[in-house]
Amino acid sequence: MSRQLLQRFLKKHNSDRDIYHDLMQVKVREILLVANLYDAFIIEQEGKFFEQVTGEYFQLNLSSAPRITGVSTPEEALEKLQEKHYDLVIVMMGIDKTTPIQLSRIIKQIYHNLPVFLLLNNNSDISLFEDGNKVINSIDKLFVWNGDSNVFLAMVKYLEDMLNVENDISIGLVRVILLVEDSAKYYSRYLPILYSIVIEQTRQLIEEVNTDELYKLLKMRARPKILLASSYEEAVDVFNRYKDYLLCVISDVKFEKEGLCNDEAGLSLVSYVKSQIPDLPTVLQSSDLENAQKAYELRTTFINKNSETLKQDLRSFINYFLGFGNFVYKDESGRKDIAVAKSMSEFQKHLKTIPENSLIYHAKKNHFSHWLMARGEIQIAKKIKPLKVEDFTSPGSLRDYLIDIVEQCIHDKKRGKVVNFEESAILDDSNIVRLAPGSLGGKGRGLAFINMLINNFDFNELVSDIRITSPRTSIIGAEEFERFIHSNDLYDKIYKETNYEHLKKLFFEGKLSDGLVKKLRSYLSVINKPLAIRSSSLFEDSLMQPFAGIFDTFLLPNNHPDLEVRLEQMMNAIKMVFASIFSPTAQAYFQAVNYKIEEEKMAIAIQEVVGNQYDNYFYPHISGVAQSYNFYPFSYMKPDEGFAVVAVGLGKYVVEGEKTYRFSPVHPQLEMYTPKELFKNSQVHYYAIDLSKKQLNFLEGEDVGLIKLEIDQAEKHGTLKHCASVYDISNERTIPGITQPGPRVLNFANILKYDYIPLAKSIEVILDIVSESMGTPIEMEFAIDLNKNKDGKASFYLLQIKPLIKNVNSADIKIDKIENERLLLYSDNGMGNGIINDLHDVIYIDIESFDNLKTEKMRVEIDELNSMMVKEGRKYILIGPGRWGTRDKFIGIPVAWSQISNAKIIVEVSLEDFPLDASLGSHFFHNVISMNVGYFSVKHNDLIDFINWEKLKEAKLVNQTKYFKHVRFEKPLEVIMDGKKKASLIYFSNESEENNI
Repeated sequence: MSRQLLQRFLKKHNSDRDIYHDLMQVKVREILLVANLYDAFIIEQEGKFFEQVTGEYFQLNLSSAPRITGVSTPEEALEKLQEKHYDLVIVMMGIDKTTPIQLSRIIKQIYHNLPVFLLLNNNSDISLFEDGNKVINSIDKLFVWNGDSNVFLAMVKYLEDMLNVENDISIGLVRVILLVEDSAKYYSRYLPILYSIVIEQTRQLIEEVNTDELYKLLKMRARPKILLASSYEEAVDVFNRYKDYLLCVISDVKFEKEGLCNDEAGLSLVSYVKSQIPDLPTVLQSSDLENAQKAYELRTTFINKNSETLKQDLRSFINYFLGFGNFVYKDESGRKDIAVAKSMSEFQKHLKTIPENSLIYHAKKNHFSHWLMARGEIQIAKKIKPLKVEDFTSPGSLRDYLIDIVEQCIHDKKRGKVVNFEESAILDDSNIVRLAPGSLGGKGRGLAFINMLINNFDFNELVSDIRITSPRTSIIGAEEFERFIHSNDLYDKIYKETNYEHLKKLFFEGKLSDGLVKKLRSYLSVINKPLAIRSSSLFEDSLMQPFAGIFDTFLLPNNHPDLEVRLEQMMNAIKMVFASIFSPTAQAYFQAVNYKIEEEKMAIAIQEVVGNQYDNYFYPHISGVAQSYNFYPFSYMKPDEGFAVVAVGLGKYVVEGEKTYRFSPVHPQLEMYTPKELFKNSQVHYYAIDLSKKQLNFLEGEDVGLIKLEIDQAEKHGTLKHCASVYDISNERTIPGITQPGPRVLNFANILKYDYIPLAKSIEVILDIVSESMGTPIEMEFAIDLNKNKDGKASFYLLQIKPLIKNVNSADIKIDKIENERLLLYSDNGMGNGIINDLHDVIYIDIESFDNLKTEKMRVEIDELNSMMVKEGRKYILIGPGRWGTRDKFIGIPVAWSQISNAKIIVEVSLEDFPLDASLGSHFFHNVISMNVGYFSVKHNDLIDFINWEKLKEAKLVNQTKYFKHVRFEKPLEVIMDGKKKASLIYFSNESEENNI
């Protein structure tokens, strides 16, 4: 069901762009894009790609923009190919490395002449294809997306130029630019730049021609073609065929010649070109600056491949100028300029003030519709163009109509998009506002994706009795972080200062840019609810390597009567989030995942906090985390049905792994706990924003604006009405509601059992839709406001989404084939997939000395042991009772991720008086998954689960603390994890026989 709805959504989402079709002969008119919805959305770059492409096509009279049909699976792709003809197939490769190649081979077997391009979204994947021994015949051309959506335009134009060059030269005498480059990384960067320069130049030509439409069309068709060659022989062949029409040659220095990689192939090519056409402009581009002298000797221009001004360098070389295509308002005679509009906002602004005679002049000549169509504002132009001045009762009514339709269009275009902040803009939940330029960061991308889905996807069709929305969100792009570091001279201090508290003070004393401060002041003048200042680093919550809970988040009361005080508090929170990228926790994580901290940059997400005010406290009725894959199903639950955990109050309680209520969204009435267990493990406190705090010391940490309250406070506030039940001790049962005396337990019975609101169904639907859209299992954070709006609906706020990365290696454990004599550990409830055979070390808690009242001391000991393992560069297996990563010291070891960062396998063990409750739903657990750490649960009273404690005791003792033992096996242990069966085992080496696993 979700896939059909998503396909319908894709069709609807693209319908506004399917305007121009079937006008030219040799064109790429139909493109089949095979990519999951999340990848397609990110590539679209906050919705600007399609508008940009259609605008450029129309302005240049480039016939019709290609129709892009998006599908998310190979089956859908092959089905679409059977339905009609496509000119190009673009297959995107993300996390899955095998399916795109397999699909390309199938397509080529059936449709031999259909071009298939492969688009990588990660530079690291290039090596899979550019190795000389790895020729994939089913891929016609390889491209890499590095954040510039113009690569799509370049891919289309590259193919069209190859198809049209012979005909266009013979008919229109078009010129040719020859680019010689064999690296997909670089030509994927160069081609978009070159095409943008060519398009800019062609625009300028069109602006110069105002009367002769035929001549304008010929000028448009005279756009220079760009041809790409990857070897010396191919380049010489292109040169010889088109040398009479060449504008210039742009060549790499090192590429293939005579079948071998030649360090001076480019030099040889330029020499040959100069011998044939001495005055032909040529460029040698290289990342090796030593080639600059060689270029000088050949009397050719040299460009540094890694130059930050690459586009400007090329533009200067080609000597083309930019043409904007502004709208110039004129008087009634058409001779005098009244105003100039460079953007839609300026166009709208001048519409309100220009004289009526000017309005009539432009309306009669259809100037408004022409300019709007050229800018890609197709829907407005279509509405305006058929109308005549005579259709309106007065010039005033015409003006009002134009203003209204433009305003509606601007709002619709921004809906579900990331838009730049303007002081006059209306801040609502229909879009995300960008307060500073630069990358949105990982979390920001997820928030933008959420906003796009919510504002464009009809969730009401699946869940009608609740309002699914997201809080008002703004994002400070990552450029502000870079500017902050640079302008406050923090580069050297960051890496010299080893004391994090001192480093925080340096950040605290820094200054944000004047432009951002001005926008924040304006922003706060209209926002009066509490705010969450959240990190959004480049890698955070990304598909490939999410960083969950590593950086700080600050919750601000935002209620001081003085606006300047609120502004100061927000700026301080932003600076502390910037600083958290260099915290010990973050640095340990960077080291664990082998990332360089200098590669990380920080954007900031600002969200209104969901909730209501109760006395001096602010919090939501419910906060929760849900995952689309349940690694711990029981009874008739299925892993892919997911699970959710919820609690009263702010989400901090949930993500930090405290006592929450866990349930299956598909089977919400299925009890996971006995009433006695529920009573023992029920929520007893919660977090709220303390509205009485007027002064905040941000150096104290991210909890500075919060307060911890006992659960009876929530009952006094009236927020437990639908969330709690009464525990009947004598009958060992729970009674929904809190109308009777007795201990309160939070099991959300009125909601989950009696459907006060469709919470479980909402979670099920959103998990299904979002995980299908992103092409991977996901985790989401949400908050619920039970107060119903005028339509009688409570509100479900989707706060954040992040991918759950699962190991793609395969392993198959057959119970009857297990070698029991070599078994160190077996878990029937393990998470992870694959085989690890390079671990020698095990650090485990001595069960005999375990004391659940001393878990904080155990945390200190494992932190020290882990630090030793980090220094030695050794991974290890960690075994201990209870829940790892909890904040509740009485149910497990309250470690932070950085304190066990070198553990490759984590084992949670239950004891007779210490039951096991896995750490699902916390930032800790998310990091375990994203870093492919094996995560096993071993129950002491299970007939199958097993740990060979005697074998551990026999192993060589390397180190011992009061509570831990560190042992080392001479030969490596072998860990086998069967993700499908959830079975995991660890073998020790058998000295007497050869390993046969």
